[in-house]
Amino acid sequence: MAALIGAPAAAAPRAAAGEPPRPIVVASKPFGESYLLAEMFAQLLEANGIAADRRPGLGATEIAFRALRRGAIDVYPEYTGTGLLVILHERPAGDARAVYAQVAREFGERFDMRWLPPLGFQNTYAIAVRRETAERLGLHTLSDLARVGPRLRAGLTPDFIGRADGLPGLQKAYGLRFREVRALLPAVKYQALAAGGVDVIDGYATDGLIARYDLVVLDDDRAFFPPYEAAALLAPALAEQRPDVVAALTELSGRLSEAEMRALNRRVEVDGEPVARVAHDALGQLGLLRRPPADAAGLPARTRAGGDTGLLAYLWDDRATLLRLTGRHLLLVGVSLAGAIAFAVPLGLALERGRRGAESVIRGVGVLQTVPGIALLAFMIPLLGIGVVPALVALFLYSLYPILRNTYTGVRDAAPDAVGAARALGMTPGQVLRHVRLPLAAPLIMAGIRTAAVINVGTATLAAFIGAGGLGDPIAAGLALSDTRMILSGALPAAALALVVDGLLGLAERWVRPGG
Repeated sequence: MAALIGAPAAAAPRAAAGEPPRPIVVASKPFGESYLLAEMFAQLLEANGIAADRRPGLGATEIAFRALRRGAIDVYPEYTGTGLLVILHERPAGDARAVYAQVAREFGERFDMRWLPPLGFQNTYAIAVRRETAERLGLHTLSDLARVGPRLRAGLTPDFIGRADGLPGLQKAYGLRFREVRALLPAVKYQALAAGGVDVIDGYATDGLIARYDLVVLDDDRAFFPPYEAAALLAPALAEQRPDVVAALTELSGRLSEAEMRALNRRVEVDGEPVARVAHDALGQLGLLRRPPADAAGLPARTRAGGDTGLLAYLWDDRATLLRLTGRHLLLVGVSLAGAIAFAVPLGLALERGRRGAESVIRGVGVLQTVPGIALLAFMIPLLGIGVVPALVALFLYSLYPILRNTYTGVRDAAPDAVGAARALGMTPGQVLRHVRLPLAAPLIMAGIRTAAVINVGTATLAAFIGAGGLGDPIAAGLALSDTRMILSGALPAAALALVVDGLLGLAERWVRPGG
């Protein structure tokens, strides 16, 4: 139950004598290589008799690191350069050994976290352009790009746009400026570049999509980017509590080359092979699997299905997983919406009775609607961890405004003539509210509830980025792996679910609407 609601993993009690140890929570960030490395970690643990609970596709570095620091997850694949610049906020350094030594030392001192020895390859940032663009403009290096940058449009991931080792750093190191900078998701940027929507993108040196689109990677001639060695990053105190986990994961250290990782990424990102299969093959070739891994039931559907089947066949083959994800989605929407109704309707009635300061309260609640969903979820991780609980709280907060606004307005403006007549008949304020105002306001209140419900169904897809599951899982991974079928396998059921929920609430509205 703790894993379901997102309770801190590291804070879980140790197993009593004779009981099996709790599963190790293995997470990833939302891009192909991170999915693959996390699955390799999980299968390697299972091959050593250690149960693993998968939480793939957590949002950006900050979300994954916060979850790890709080103990909501136990391990995820990270890169030394990211640890140095993004988490420690130190200056870039060019020596891989020095960077690893620095992050290993400072993470231990500041956060009580442990970096395992690197996996054997680096995955530094790669600035790429179409081959036609490189030949036409004579682009070979980032200095060449700086010369023609004002004529080009860049499509960069939001993470890269704000990171010190991303666009701000390149601007300082190379004087790089673009005509336009667009924020694009990791997989979308490759499609946008190939289609001519942008001229320059950021990628990673081991991306399989670079070869798929025949892109040219520009040389970092001023050695701006620091080393990015991939390694397993462990939660506080995990190494002391579970030396068996350290021993198992260390078997992978130093075993993967850049060429091997690029080939594995290509199988996932270009050939569309299932992540679980590619991870199993890689570990088998390294001689690290002593028995078949457990079924990866925690993985979203898109990491297990593969092949060239059509969309309908794809959805049918994964119907059991989609039903499970839909059930989780309904749980998130239903519980949060019920809580919002129970809170916002009485609050709207109370504000209508008092009137003074009502608009200020409602506007204050409305401010929550302006906070991006993924940001709100990230803010909650230090308090609530990852999983269902922070997702429910965020969805609850997002549902409040339309219900509160419509309740207050509907009761306040309910047919003045009818209200006046009721008062003339000697009805008390409470009777007027129960028998006149509230029934007349019911359609407007239900309209607010229906609006909140539809918004909730869509916003709940963001729960995938904090490990809460739901139909956002295949959407997030499909974007990361550039698989349209995966995206649609989450988007289509979510759209259908929004229609169904709105239709059912429409029937409920007919039932509560007063006659006449």
